Amino acid sequence: MTKRWVIPTPSPSLSAVAKSWGLPRVVTQLLLNRGLDAKQDVQDFLAPQLSALWPPQTLSGTSKAASLIVDKVRESRKIVLYGDYDVDGTTGVAILWHMLRLAGADVGFYVPHRVEEGYGLNANAARRLISEGAEVVITVDCGISAVDVAEVFKEAGVTLVITDHHTPPDKLPWASAIVHPLLDEKYPNQHLCGSGVAFKLAWRIGQTLSGEDRVSPEARALLLELLPLAALGTIADNVPLTGENRTIAKHGLTQLAQSSIPGLRMLLEAAGINGDRLTGTDVAFKLAPRINAAGRMGHARLAVELFTRADENRAREISLYLEEHNRSRKSTDRKVFLEAADIIESRGLASDARRAIVVAAEGWHPGVIGIVAARVVDRYVRPAVIIALRDGEGQGSGRSISPFDIGAALTDCEEHLISHGGHKMAAGLRVATDQVEAFTETFVRVANNRLTAADLVERIRLDAEVNLDELSLSTVEKIAALGPFGQGNPTPCFATEWVELADEPRCVGARRDHLQASFVQNGKRIKAIGFGKGSAIEDLKQHRRCRVAFEPIINEFNG
Repeated sequence: MTKRWVIPTPSPSLSAVAKSWGLPRVVTQLLLNRGLDAKQDVQDFLAPQLSALWPPQTLSGTSKAASLIVDKVRESRKIVLYGDYDVDGTTGVAILWHMLRLAGADVGFYVPHRVEEGYGLNANAARRLISEGAEVVITVDCGISAVDVAEVFKEAGVTLVITDHHTPPDKLPWASAIVHPLLDEKYPNQHLCGSGVAFKLAWRIGQTLSGEDRVSPEARALLLELLPLAALGTIADNVPLTGENRTIAKHGLTQLAQSSIPGLRMLLEAAGINGDRLTGTDVAFKLAPRINAAGRMGHARLAVELFTRADENRAREISLYLEEHNRSRKSTDRKVFLEAADIIESRGLASDARRAIVVAAEGWHPGVIGIVAARVVDRYVRPAVIIALRDGEGQGSGRSISPFDIGAALTDCEEHLISHGGHKMAAGLRVATDQVEAFTETFVRVANNRLTAADLVERIRLDAEVNLDELSLSTVEKIAALGPFGQGNPTPCFATEWVELADEPRCVGARRDHLQASFVQNGKRIKAIGFGKGSAIEDLKQHRRCRVAFEPIINEFNG
Protein backbone atom coordinates (compact mmCIF):
# COMPACT_ATOMS: atom_id res chain seq x y z
CA MET A 1 0.00 0.00 0.00
CA THR A 2 1.07 3.59 -0.61
CA LYS A 3 2.71 5.19 2.42
CA ARG A 4 3.02 8.90 2.96
CA TRP A 5 6.24 10.24 4.46
CA VAL A 6 5.61 13.16 6.79
CA ILE A 7 8.75 15.19 7.52
CA PRO A 8 8.60 18.45 9.54
CA THR A 9 10.32 21.55 8.24
CA PRO A 10 13.63 22.02 10.11
CA SER A 11 13.74 24.86 12.58
CA PRO A 12 15.38 27.93 10.96
CA SER A 13 17.36 28.46 14.17
CA LEU A 14 18.43 24.81 14.43
CA SER A 15 22.18 25.43 14.28
CA ALA A 16 22.07 28.22 16.85
CA VAL A 17 19.88 26.22 19.24
CA ALA A 18 22.09 23.13 18.86
CA LYS A 19 25.15 25.20 19.74
CA SER A 20 23.36 26.74 22.75
CA TRP A 21 22.28 23.34 24.06
CA GLY A 22 25.60 21.67 23.28
CA LEU A 23 23.94 18.90 21.30
CA PRO A 24 24.24 17.56 17.73
CA ARG A 25 21.85 19.12 15.22
CA VAL A 26 19.94 15.88 14.71
CA VAL A 27 19.36 15.41 18.46
CA THR A 28 18.31 19.05 18.79
CA GLN A 29 15.76 18.60 16.00
CA LEU A 30 14.34 15.56 17.83
CA LEU A 31 13.83 17.62 20.99
CA LEU A 32 12.25 20.50 19.07
CA ASN A 33 9.89 18.04 17.38
CA ARG A 34 8.75 16.94 20.85
CA GLY A 35 7.81 20.49 21.78
CA LEU A 36 10.88 21.19 23.91
CA ASP A 37 12.16 24.67 23.14
CA ALA A 38 13.69 25.82 26.45
CA LYS A 39 17.02 24.63 27.82
CA GLN A 40 15.54 23.83 31.25
CA ASP A 41 12.77 21.77 29.66
CA VAL A 42 15.40 19.86 27.70
CA GLN A 43 17.42 19.18 30.86
CA ASP A 44 14.28 17.99 32.67
CA PHE A 45 13.48 15.71 29.73
CA LEU A 46 16.96 14.25 29.46
CA ALA A 47 17.36 13.76 33.22
CA PRO A 48 13.90 13.60 34.86
CA GLN A 49 14.01 13.69 38.66
CA LEU A 50 11.89 11.57 40.98
CA SER A 51 11.31 14.72 43.03
CA ALA A 52 9.21 15.99 40.11
CA LEU A 53 6.58 13.25 40.59
CA TRP A 54 3.25 14.69 41.63
CA PRO A 55 2.53 14.08 45.33
CA PRO A 56 0.15 11.13 45.70
CA GLN A 57 -2.44 13.15 47.63
CA THR A 58 -3.05 15.24 44.49
CA LEU A 59 -4.55 12.16 42.77
CA SER A 60 -8.33 12.04 43.25
CA GLY A 61 -9.42 9.65 46.00
CA THR A 62 -5.94 8.59 47.11
CA SER A 63 -6.01 10.07 50.61
CA LYS A 64 -9.47 8.68 51.39
CA ALA A 65 -8.55 5.24 50.05
CA ALA A 66 -5.20 5.11 51.88
CA SER A 67 -6.75 6.15 55.20
CA LEU A 68 -9.49 3.55 54.81
CA ILE A 69 -7.03 0.78 53.87
CA VAL A 70 -4.64 1.55 56.73
CA ASP A 71 -7.55 1.43 59.20
CA LYS A 72 -8.55 -2.00 57.84
CA VAL A 73 -4.96 -3.24 58.07
CA ARG A 74 -4.80 -2.17 61.71
CA GLU A 75 -8.09 -3.98 62.32
CA SER A 76 -6.57 -7.15 60.77
CA ARG A 77 -9.24 -7.32 58.09
CA LYS A 78 -8.81 -9.77 55.21
CA ILE A 79 -7.84 -7.81 52.08
CA VAL A 80 -8.01 -9.07 48.48
CA LEU A 81 -6.45 -7.28 45.52
CA TYR A 82 -8.53 -7.84 42.37
CA GLY A 83 -6.48 -7.08 39.26
CA ASP A 84 -6.65 -7.22 35.50
CA TYR A 85 -4.76 -10.00 33.68
CA ASP A 86 -2.47 -7.82 31.55
CA VAL A 87 0.95 -6.36 32.40
CA ASP A 88 -0.54 -3.17 33.80
CA GLY A 89 -2.92 -5.06 36.08
CA THR A 90 -0.54 -7.74 37.31
CA THR A 91 2.27 -5.29 38.09
CA GLY A 92 -0.21 -2.96 39.81
CA VAL A 93 -1.42 -5.81 42.04
CA ALA A 94 2.18 -6.65 42.92
CA ILE A 95 2.92 -3.03 43.86
CA LEU A 96 0.06 -2.83 46.36
CA TRP A 97 0.72 -6.36 47.66
CA HIS A 98 4.29 -5.47 48.63
CA MET A 99 3.28 -2.23 50.37
CA LEU A 100 0.44 -3.91 52.25
CA ARG A 101 2.73 -6.73 53.31
CA LEU A 102 5.15 -4.14 54.67
CA ALA A 103 2.23 -2.72 56.64
CA GLY A 104 1.53 -6.16 58.10
CA ALA A 105 -1.70 -6.78 56.20
CA ASP A 106 -3.48 -10.08 55.66
CA VAL A 107 -3.55 -9.67 51.88
CA GLY A 108 -4.18 -11.98 48.94
CA PHE A 109 -4.95 -11.45 45.27
CA TYR A 110 -7.42 -12.55 42.61
CA VAL A 111 -7.03 -12.28 38.86
CA PRO A 112 -9.89 -13.40 36.58
CA HIS A 113 -9.28 -16.00 33.88
CA ARG A 114 -9.20 -14.23 30.51
CA VAL A 115 -11.19 -16.89 28.67
CA GLU A 116 -13.54 -18.14 31.37
CA GLU A 117 -14.33 -14.83 33.10
CA GLY A 118 -13.22 -12.01 30.81
CA TYR A 119 -12.09 -8.53 31.73
CA GLY A 120 -12.85 -6.78 35.00
CA LEU A 121 -14.99 -7.44 38.03
CA ASN A 122 -17.57 -10.20 37.62
CA ALA A 123 -20.39 -11.19 39.91
CA ASN A 124 -19.39 -14.85 40.28
CA ALA A 125 -15.90 -13.89 41.40
CA ALA A 126 -17.36 -11.31 43.80
CA ARG A 127 -19.60 -13.92 45.44
CA ARG A 128 -16.69 -16.34 45.66
CA LEU A 129 -14.46 -13.78 47.39
CA ILE A 130 -17.27 -12.91 49.81
CA SER A 131 -17.84 -16.59 50.63
CA GLU A 132 -14.10 -16.98 51.30
CA GLY A 133 -14.19 -14.18 53.85
CA ALA A 134 -12.89 -11.15 51.96
CA GLU A 135 -13.62 -8.02 54.01
CA VAL A 136 -11.83 -5.47 51.83
CA VAL A 137 -11.52 -5.69 48.03
CA ILE A 138 -9.20 -3.32 46.17
CA THR A 139 -9.44 -3.34 42.38
CA VAL A 140 -6.39 -2.64 40.22
CA ASP A 141 -6.69 -1.47 36.61
CA CYS A 142 -10.39 -2.31 36.52
CA GLY A 143 -13.71 -1.69 38.25
CA ILE A 144 -14.73 1.79 37.15
CA SER A 145 -17.49 0.38 34.91
CA ALA A 146 -18.62 -2.43 37.27
CA VAL A 147 -21.81 -0.76 38.50
CA ASP A 148 -23.77 -4.01 39.01
CA VAL A 149 -20.94 -6.01 40.58
CA ALA A 150 -20.17 -3.20 43.02
CA GLU A 151 -23.69 -3.61 44.40
CA VAL A 152 -22.90 -7.27 45.24
CA PHE A 153 -20.06 -6.10 47.49
CA LYS A 154 -22.20 -3.33 48.97
CA GLU A 155 -24.98 -5.74 49.92
CA ALA A 156 -22.44 -8.05 51.58
CA GLY A 157 -20.96 -5.21 53.62
CA VAL A 158 -17.54 -5.52 51.94
CA THR A 159 -15.33 -2.44 51.77
CA LEU A 160 -14.67 -1.79 48.06
CA VAL A 161 -11.84 0.46 46.87
CA ILE A 162 -11.69 0.96 43.10
CA THR A 163 -8.42 1.98 41.46
CA ASP A 164 -8.56 2.35 37.68
CA HIS A 165 -7.61 4.60 34.78
CA HIS A 166 -10.07 3.57 32.07
CA THR A 167 -12.76 5.97 30.85
CA PRO A 168 -15.38 6.36 33.63
CA PRO A 169 -19.06 5.85 32.73
CA ASP A 170 -21.67 8.55 33.30
CA LYS A 171 -22.84 6.66 36.38
CA LEU A 172 -20.01 5.67 38.71
CA PRO A 173 -20.23 2.42 40.66
CA TRP A 174 -20.73 2.41 44.41
CA ALA A 175 -17.45 2.20 46.28
CA SER A 176 -16.00 3.09 49.65
CA ALA A 177 -13.34 5.05 47.74
CA ILE A 178 -12.37 5.52 44.08
CA VAL A 179 -8.85 6.40 42.96
CA HIS A 180 -8.85 7.58 39.34
CA PRO A 181 -6.88 10.26 37.45
CA LEU A 182 -9.84 11.24 35.24
CA LEU A 183 -12.16 12.09 38.12
CA ASP A 184 -10.34 15.39 38.66
CA GLU A 185 -9.54 17.33 35.50
CA LYS A 186 -7.01 19.38 37.49
CA TYR A 187 -4.75 16.37 38.07
CA PRO A 188 -1.74 17.05 35.82
CA ASN A 189 -1.29 13.48 34.58
CA GLN A 190 -4.54 12.40 32.97
CA HIS A 191 -2.71 9.46 31.33
CA LEU A 192 -1.56 7.64 34.45
CA CYS A 193 -1.90 3.88 33.85
CA GLY A 194 -3.22 1.24 36.26
CA SER A 195 0.15 0.39 37.77
CA GLY A 196 0.90 4.11 38.04
CA VAL A 197 -2.32 4.59 40.01
CA ALA A 198 -1.36 1.63 42.21
CA PHE A 199 2.09 3.14 42.79
CA LYS A 200 0.57 6.46 43.87
CA LEU A 201 -1.81 4.67 46.24
CA ALA A 202 1.07 2.59 47.68
CA TRP A 203 3.01 5.82 48.21
CA ARG A 204 0.06 7.42 49.99
CA ILE A 205 -0.41 4.31 52.14
CA GLY A 206 3.25 4.66 53.16
CA GLN A 207 2.65 8.29 54.10
CA THR A 208 -0.48 7.41 56.06
CA LEU A 209 1.34 4.70 57.97
CA SER A 210 4.06 7.17 59.00
CA GLY A 211 1.55 9.90 59.83
CA GLU A 212 3.30 12.49 57.67
CA ASP A 213 4.19 13.30 54.06
CA ARG A 214 7.59 11.64 54.45
CA VAL A 215 7.43 7.86 54.41
CA SER A 216 9.53 5.66 56.65
CA PRO A 217 13.00 4.59 55.40
CA GLU A 218 11.65 1.06 54.90
CA ALA A 219 8.70 2.31 52.84
CA ARG A 220 10.94 4.61 50.80
CA ALA A 221 13.30 1.73 49.96
CA LEU A 222 10.32 -0.40 48.99
CA LEU A 223 8.82 2.29 46.73
CA LEU A 224 12.12 2.51 44.86
CA GLU A 225 12.02 -1.30 44.49
CA LEU A 226 8.49 -1.04 43.09
CA LEU A 227 9.33 1.57 40.44
CA PRO A 228 10.42 -1.11 37.91
CA LEU A 229 6.99 -2.74 38.21
CA ALA A 230 5.33 0.63 37.59
CA ALA A 231 7.65 1.16 34.62
CA LEU A 232 6.70 -2.19 33.10
CA GLY A 233 3.00 -1.37 33.36
CA THR A 234 3.45 2.17 32.06
CA ILE A 235 5.39 1.14 28.96
CA ALA A 236 3.32 -1.97 28.23
CA ASP A 237 -0.01 -0.13 28.52
CA ASN A 238 1.00 2.30 25.77
CA VAL A 239 0.21 5.50 27.68
CA PRO A 240 2.08 8.68 26.67
CA LEU A 241 5.68 8.49 27.90
CA THR A 242 5.86 12.17 28.76
CA GLY A 243 5.97 14.11 32.03
CA GLU A 244 5.35 11.95 35.07
CA ASN A 245 5.00 8.76 33.02
CA ARG A 246 8.43 9.34 31.49
CA THR A 247 9.94 9.80 34.95
CA ILE A 248 8.42 6.53 36.18
CA ALA A 249 9.47 4.65 33.05
CA LYS A 250 13.03 5.98 32.87
CA HIS A 251 13.88 5.51 36.56
CA GLY A 252 12.09 2.16 36.70
CA LEU A 253 14.07 0.79 33.76
CA THR A 254 17.31 2.02 35.30
CA GLN A 255 16.59 0.16 38.53
CA LEU A 256 15.05 -2.98 37.04
CA ALA A 257 18.30 -4.92 36.65
CA GLN A 258 19.24 -4.24 40.30
CA SER A 259 15.87 -5.33 41.68
CA SER A 260 15.80 -7.60 44.69
CA ILE A 261 12.44 -9.04 43.54
CA PRO A 262 13.40 -12.55 42.32
CA GLY A 263 10.69 -12.61 39.66
CA LEU A 264 12.04 -9.54 37.89
CA ARG A 265 15.57 -10.95 37.79
CA MET A 266 14.41 -14.34 36.53
CA LEU A 267 12.23 -12.68 33.88
CA LEU A 268 15.24 -10.81 32.52
CA GLU A 269 17.26 -14.01 32.54
CA ALA A 270 14.58 -15.98 30.68
CA ALA A 271 14.30 -13.21 28.06
CA GLY A 272 18.07 -13.12 27.59
CA ILE A 273 18.24 -9.41 28.38
CA ASN A 274 21.32 -7.64 29.65
CA GLY A 275 19.91 -5.35 32.31
CA ASP A 276 22.66 -2.77 31.83
CA ARG A 277 21.07 -1.35 28.66
CA LEU A 278 17.35 -1.93 29.16
CA THR A 279 15.11 -0.03 26.75
CA GLY A 280 11.41 0.48 26.21
CA THR A 281 11.73 -1.83 23.20
CA ASP A 282 12.93 -4.61 25.53
CA VAL A 283 9.79 -4.14 27.60
CA ALA A 284 7.42 -3.93 24.63
CA PHE A 285 8.79 -6.86 22.63
CA LYS A 286 10.50 -9.15 25.16
CA LEU A 287 9.24 -8.66 28.72
CA ALA A 288 5.60 -7.63 28.22
CA PRO A 289 4.77 -10.54 25.86
CA ARG A 290 6.17 -13.02 28.38
CA ILE A 291 4.16 -11.51 31.24
CA ASN A 292 1.02 -11.33 29.11
CA ALA A 293 1.51 -14.93 28.00
CA ALA A 294 0.36 -16.04 31.46
CA GLY A 295 -3.06 -14.49 30.97
CA ARG A 296 -3.32 -15.15 27.24
CA MET A 297 -2.47 -18.85 27.22
CA GLY A 298 -2.91 -19.88 30.88
CA HIS A 299 -3.75 -17.94 34.04
CA ALA A 300 -2.39 -14.50 34.94
CA ARG A 301 -2.18 -15.34 38.64
CA LEU A 302 1.20 -16.87 37.78
CA ALA A 303 2.46 -13.45 36.69
CA VAL A 304 1.29 -11.94 39.98
CA GLU A 305 2.93 -14.78 41.93
CA LEU A 306 6.14 -14.17 39.98
CA PHE A 307 6.29 -10.58 41.24
CA THR A 308 5.05 -11.19 44.79
CA ARG A 309 5.65 -14.28 46.90
CA ALA A 310 7.83 -16.39 44.55
CA ASP A 311 11.33 -17.13 45.82
CA GLU A 312 14.21 -17.51 43.35
CA ASN A 313 13.55 -21.19 42.58
CA ARG A 314 9.83 -20.67 42.11
CA ALA A 315 10.46 -17.49 40.08
CA ARG A 316 12.79 -19.38 37.73
CA GLU A 317 10.18 -22.13 37.35
CA ILE A 318 7.44 -19.62 36.52
CA SER A 319 9.67 -17.69 34.11
CA LEU A 320 10.49 -20.86 32.16
CA TYR A 321 6.79 -21.75 32.13
CA LEU A 322 5.96 -18.29 30.75
CA GLU A 323 8.64 -18.82 28.10
CA GLU A 324 6.81 -21.94 26.91
CA HIS A 325 3.49 -20.09 26.94
CA ASN A 326 5.00 -17.25 24.93
CA ARG A 327 6.24 -19.63 22.23
CA SER A 328 2.78 -21.18 22.08
CA ARG A 329 1.24 -17.71 21.90
CA LYS A 330 3.43 -16.75 18.93
CA SER A 331 2.37 -19.84 17.01
CA THR A 332 -1.29 -19.33 17.85
CA ASP A 333 -1.50 -15.62 17.03
CA ARG A 334 0.30 -16.21 13.70
CA LYS A 335 -2.25 -18.90 12.78
CA VAL A 336 -5.25 -16.75 13.77
CA PHE A 337 -3.86 -13.72 11.91
CA LEU A 338 -3.40 -15.68 8.69
CA GLU A 339 -6.96 -17.01 8.96
CA ALA A 340 -8.32 -13.53 9.67
CA ALA A 341 -6.38 -12.02 6.75
CA ASP A 342 -7.75 -14.73 4.44
CA ILE A 343 -11.31 -13.85 5.48
CA ILE A 344 -10.67 -10.13 5.00
CA GLU A 345 -9.20 -10.65 1.51
CA SER A 346 -11.76 -13.17 0.30
CA ARG A 347 -14.74 -11.09 1.46
CA GLY A 348 -13.37 -7.69 0.48
CA LEU A 349 -13.65 -6.36 4.05
CA ALA A 350 -10.92 -3.73 3.58
CA SER A 351 -12.44 -1.80 0.67
CA ASP A 352 -12.94 1.96 0.70
CA ALA A 353 -16.62 1.28 1.34
CA ARG A 354 -15.71 -0.40 4.64
CA ARG A 355 -13.43 1.80 6.71
CA ALA A 356 -13.37 -0.57 9.66
CA ILE A 357 -12.95 -4.32 9.91
CA VAL A 358 -14.78 -6.85 12.07
CA VAL A 359 -13.92 -10.54 11.76
CA ALA A 360 -15.38 -13.32 13.88
CA ALA A 361 -14.83 -17.08 13.89
CA GLU A 362 -15.29 -20.16 16.03
CA GLY A 363 -12.18 -21.82 17.41
CA TRP A 364 -9.96 -18.76 17.73
CA HIS A 365 -8.08 -18.47 21.02
CA PRO A 366 -9.42 -15.42 22.92
CA GLY A 367 -5.98 -14.86 24.42
CA VAL A 368 -4.43 -13.69 21.15
CA ILE A 369 -7.20 -11.67 19.52
CA GLY A 370 -5.80 -8.35 20.76
CA ILE A 371 -2.45 -9.07 19.12
CA VAL A 372 -4.21 -10.15 15.92
CA ALA A 373 -6.33 -6.99 15.93
CA ALA A 374 -3.15 -4.89 16.15
CA ARG A 375 -1.64 -6.79 13.22
CA VAL A 376 -4.78 -6.29 11.14
CA VAL A 377 -4.64 -2.55 11.86
CA ASP A 378 -0.98 -2.47 10.81
CA ARG A 379 -1.72 -4.22 7.52
CA TYR A 380 -4.99 -2.57 6.52
CA VAL A 381 -4.67 0.85 8.24
CA ARG A 382 -8.18 0.97 9.68
CA PRO A 383 -9.85 0.13 13.02
CA ALA A 384 -10.27 -3.60 13.55
CA VAL A 385 -12.22 -5.83 15.94
CA ILE A 386 -11.37 -9.54 16.12
CA ILE A 387 -13.97 -11.78 17.80
CA ALA A 388 -13.45 -15.33 19.10
CA LEU A 389 -16.80 -17.17 19.18
CA ARG A 390 -17.67 -19.95 21.59
CA ASP A 391 -20.92 -21.36 23.02
CA GLY A 392 -23.16 -18.65 21.59
CA GLU A 393 -21.02 -15.72 22.69
CA GLY A 394 -18.06 -13.81 21.31
CA GLN A 395 -15.14 -12.22 23.09
CA GLY A 396 -13.73 -9.38 21.02
CA SER A 397 -10.69 -7.13 21.06
CA GLY A 398 -10.33 -3.93 19.06
CA ARG A 399 -7.43 -1.72 18.04
CA SER A 400 -7.59 1.58 16.22
CA ILE A 401 -5.80 4.28 14.23
CA SER A 402 -5.19 7.74 15.68
CA PRO A 403 -8.12 9.59 14.02
CA PHE A 404 -10.69 7.11 15.39
CA ASP A 405 -11.76 6.73 19.03
CA ILE A 406 -12.66 3.05 19.22
CA GLY A 407 -13.90 3.27 22.82
CA ALA A 408 -16.44 5.95 21.85
CA ALA A 409 -17.39 3.99 18.72
CA LEU A 410 -18.28 0.92 20.79
CA THR A 411 -20.54 3.08 22.93
CA ASP A 412 -22.42 3.96 19.74
CA CYS A 413 -22.83 0.22 19.07
CA GLU A 414 -23.69 -0.90 22.60
CA GLU A 415 -27.27 -1.89 21.75
CA HIS A 416 -25.72 -4.95 20.08
CA LEU A 417 -23.20 -5.72 22.83
CA ILE A 418 -23.33 -7.54 26.17
CA SER A 419 -20.55 -5.33 27.53
CA HIS A 420 -17.60 -3.24 26.39
CA GLY A 421 -14.83 -1.03 27.73
CA GLY A 422 -11.54 0.57 26.80
CA HIS A 423 -10.13 3.82 25.49
CA LYS A 424 -9.28 5.64 22.27
CA MET A 425 -6.81 3.16 20.77
CA ALA A 426 -7.84 -0.18 22.30
CA ALA A 427 -11.02 -1.75 23.61
CA GLY A 428 -12.67 -5.05 24.47
CA LEU A 429 -16.20 -6.36 24.15
CA ARG A 430 -18.54 -9.30 24.63
CA VAL A 431 -21.28 -9.96 22.10
CA ALA A 432 -23.92 -12.65 21.54
CA THR A 433 -23.16 -14.67 18.41
CA ASP A 434 -26.50 -13.77 16.84
CA GLN A 435 -25.67 -10.06 17.25
CA VAL A 436 -22.27 -10.14 15.55
CA GLU A 437 -23.62 -9.25 12.11
CA ALA A 438 -25.68 -6.32 13.42
CA PHE A 439 -22.75 -5.07 15.48
CA THR A 440 -20.45 -5.35 12.46
CA GLU A 441 -22.65 -3.25 10.20
CA THR A 442 -23.20 -0.61 12.90
CA PHE A 443 -19.48 -0.40 13.72
CA VAL A 444 -18.53 -0.11 10.04
CA ARG A 445 -21.19 2.57 9.53
CA VAL A 446 -19.80 4.59 12.45
CA ALA A 447 -16.29 4.32 10.98
CA ASN A 448 -17.48 5.27 7.50
CA ASN A 449 -19.05 8.43 8.95
CA ARG A 450 -15.97 9.44 10.94
CA LEU A 451 -13.04 8.45 8.73
CA THR A 452 -12.02 9.82 5.36
CA ALA A 453 -10.06 8.05 2.64
CA ALA A 454 -7.04 10.15 3.63
CA ASP A 455 -7.22 8.72 7.17
CA LEU A 456 -6.63 5.24 5.72
CA VAL A 457 -3.30 6.10 4.10
CA GLU A 458 -0.45 4.96 6.31
CA ARG A 459 1.72 7.83 7.41
CA ILE A 460 5.35 7.36 8.34
CA ARG A 461 6.15 10.27 10.60
CA LEU A 462 9.84 11.07 10.29
CA ASP A 463 11.80 13.48 12.44
CA ALA A 464 14.20 14.90 9.87
CA GLU A 465 16.24 14.30 6.76
CA VAL A 466 19.81 13.38 7.66
CA ASN A 467 23.03 12.52 5.90
CA LEU A 468 24.60 9.20 6.78
CA ASP A 469 27.76 10.92 8.00
CA GLU A 470 25.72 12.64 10.74
CA LEU A 471 25.16 9.26 12.39
CA SER A 472 28.29 8.83 14.48
CA LEU A 473 28.24 6.37 17.38
CA SER A 474 28.23 9.29 19.84
CA THR A 475 25.22 10.89 18.15
CA VAL A 476 23.23 7.65 18.03
CA GLU A 477 23.99 7.06 21.73
CA LYS A 478 22.58 10.53 22.44
CA ILE A 479 19.50 9.65 20.39
CA ALA A 480 19.06 6.43 22.40
CA ALA A 481 19.28 8.47 25.62
CA LEU A 482 15.99 10.17 24.69
CA GLY A 483 14.21 6.90 25.50
CA PRO A 484 12.25 5.10 26.69
CA PHE A 485 10.20 5.52 23.54
CA GLY A 486 6.50 5.00 23.09
CA GLN A 487 3.33 6.99 22.67
CA GLY A 488 4.03 10.71 23.13
CA ASN A 489 7.77 10.11 22.67
CA PRO A 490 7.94 8.03 19.50
CA THR A 491 11.01 6.12 18.42
CA PRO A 492 13.17 8.54 16.38
CA CYS A 493 12.87 7.85 12.66
CA PHE A 494 14.64 9.67 9.85
CA ALA A 495 14.81 9.92 6.08
CA THR A 496 17.89 9.94 3.91
CA GLU A 497 18.39 11.86 0.74
CA TRP A 498 19.41 9.66 -2.20
CA VAL A 499 21.69 6.80 -1.20
CA GLU A 500 23.11 3.90 -3.22
CA LEU A 501 23.51 0.19 -2.61
CA ALA A 502 27.01 -0.60 -1.43
CA ASP A 503 26.75 -4.28 -2.36
CA GLU A 504 24.16 -6.92 -3.22
CA PRO A 505 21.16 -7.01 -0.83
CA ARG A 506 19.98 -10.39 0.44
CA CYS A 507 17.05 -11.95 2.24
CA VAL A 508 17.72 -13.33 5.72
CA GLY A 509 15.82 -14.96 8.56
CA ALA A 510 14.28 -18.41 8.99
CA ARG A 511 11.60 -17.60 6.41
CA ARG A 512 13.88 -15.38 4.31
CA ASP A 513 11.45 -12.48 4.76
CA HIS A 514 13.86 -9.84 6.10
CA LEU A 515 15.90 -7.60 3.78
CA GLN A 516 19.56 -6.96 4.58
CA ALA A 517 21.47 -4.28 2.67
CA SER A 518 24.29 -1.77 2.98
CA PHE A 519 23.90 1.80 1.76
CA VAL A 520 26.55 4.40 0.95
CA GLN A 521 26.41 8.18 0.70
CA ASN A 522 29.41 10.49 0.25
CA GLY A 523 31.76 7.69 1.28
CA LYS A 524 29.84 6.85 4.48
CA ARG A 525 28.59 3.25 4.53
CA ILE A 526 25.94 1.86 6.91
CA LYS A 527 24.45 -1.61 7.16
CA ALA A 528 20.65 -1.91 7.37
CA ILE A 529 17.98 -4.51 8.11
CA GLY A 530 14.38 -4.22 6.87
CA PHE A 531 12.20 -6.55 8.91
CA GLY A 532 9.47 -8.07 6.77
CA LYS A 533 10.75 -6.19 3.70
CA GLY A 534 12.09 -9.21 1.80
CA SER A 535 9.57 -8.73 -1.01
CA ALA A 536 11.29 -5.45 -1.95
CA ILE A 537 14.62 -7.06 -2.87
CA GLU A 538 14.13 -7.34 -6.64
CA ASP A 539 12.90 -3.76 -6.92
CA LEU A 540 15.91 -2.59 -4.92
CA LYS A 541 18.34 -4.63 -7.05
CA GLN A 542 16.85 -3.16 -10.21
CA HIS A 543 17.07 0.49 -9.13
CA ARG A 544 20.05 0.40 -6.71
CA ARG A 545 19.40 4.01 -5.76
CA CYS A 546 16.73 5.01 -3.27
CA ARG A 547 15.73 7.05 -0.27
CA VAL A 548 15.38 5.23 3.03
CA ALA A 549 13.11 5.81 6.01
CA PHE A 550 14.89 4.31 9.00
CA GLU A 551 15.47 4.06 12.72
CA PRO A 552 19.12 4.28 13.85
CA ILE A 553 20.17 1.50 16.20
CA ILE A 554 23.40 0.43 17.86
CA ASN A 555 24.06 -3.12 16.75
CA GLU A 556 25.73 -5.28 19.40
CA PHE A 557 26.81 -8.91 19.13
CA ASN A 558 28.97 -10.85 21.58
CA GLY A 559 29.75 -7.61 23.42
